[in-house]
Amino acid sequence: MELTWYGLSCFRITERNYATVVTDPYAETLGLPGLKLKADVATVSHQAKGHNYTKDIAGLLHEIDGPGEYEIGGVFITGIPTNHTNNVLYVFNYGNLTVAHLGDMQKVPSQTQIEALEEINILLVPVGGGSSLNAAQAAELVSMLEPNIVVPMHYALPGLKVDLDGVDRFLKEMGVTDLQEEASLKVTEARLPEETETILLTPRI
Repeated sequence: MELTWYGLSCFRITERNYATVVTDPYAETLGLPGLKLKADVATVSHQAKGHNYTKDIAGLLHEIDGPGEYEIGGVFITGIPTNHTNNVLYVFNYGNLTVAHLGDMQKVPSQTQIEALEEINILLVPVGGGSSLNAAQAAELVSMLEPNIVVPMHYALPGLKVDLDGVDRFLKEMGVTDLQEEASLKVTEARLPEETETILLTPRI
């Protein structure tokens, strides 16, 4: 599996013999370069221009923008409403690998809600505050979910016209001191770390 980050909450998830998924595509009016992506499926956490601009995605066959259970191209997708008005988090099951994309989650869920998520291998979590989790809340959620890998998203970037904190606060909360950015995250079930590992991705912009 390979995950590529394009800024804000937008990722492209690819895996051989599975549908390609793009999450929360944004409009270039927000200050980041326009997206030139091809995918089978797009998920939208909520209706805002930083999360729902799907019209520039080439080859798009399915757009998912609400709670429910879906199976598309071998990928099992579960949309779960959160305690932020209209926000939907998505869990993607690619065989034995599970990815959770939290969208614009605003509050840390209860322990009961956390248990409903079951095991998460890769957690894509907002960390920049604004209308979503801040660094401390994101770190608290990571400790509750205990994913194998956590990838921060939705934080300040050069040119971005959304007022967000930088990623450094989250890295400090997580106790990360020596970290190199990766162009993309490539992972297999056999290579999942036993302890939670933070991966910082360079946005493909």
